[in-house]
Amino acid sequence: MSDTLSTTVEPLVETVGVVVSNDLANPSPVTEVSLAIPGVVLVIGLHGWFLGRISRRFAKSFRKFDEHTARWRVSLLMGVTVAELASSHLIETFIWAIPLWYLGLIDTFRHAYSFTLEQYTTLGAGDVRVPQGWSLIGPMIAISGLFTFGWTGSVLVYVMGQLSNWHGRSEK
Repeated sequence: MSDTLSTTVEPLVETVGVVVSNDLANPSPVTEVSLAIPGVVLVIGLHGWFLGRISRRFAKSFRKFDEHTARWRVSLLMGVTVAELASSHLIETFIWAIPLWYLGLIDTFRHAYSFTLEQYTTLGAGDVRVPQGWSLIGPMIAISGLFTFGWTGSVLVYVMGQLSNWHGRSEK
């Protein structure tokens, strides 16, 4: 019985492996977009979590400031907040780079990360390329970058508004 089972199942398993391998080597646009959508959702969701934590920390720290607070403390809070925002983007781009490298679409992690940063920032002018069948992955990475950078911009507007109000109160 096990001999019959193995002669029946093994060819099916091998066929599935070949189909998956062929789909990765030369995916249809539907396959490519279907594999990229979870990345877009994950990156944007993670970005929302990061921004929530960064905004809350800024607000909590800023609330302690009054018109007598030293300017260097205000500048330090601003610098730390901007560094956190930038770091969130650098971490999020790993979400794209790791599978590109792991699946062998780009040969080294360094090249995968470089490609991801170029697409995420919508620069898209680098030397690193994905295989021809994966040409939609770059625009999908760019979509996540557009959303997250726009969202980061809104947090910076909030932060700068708070700082402007503080400067107005402290100069009286």
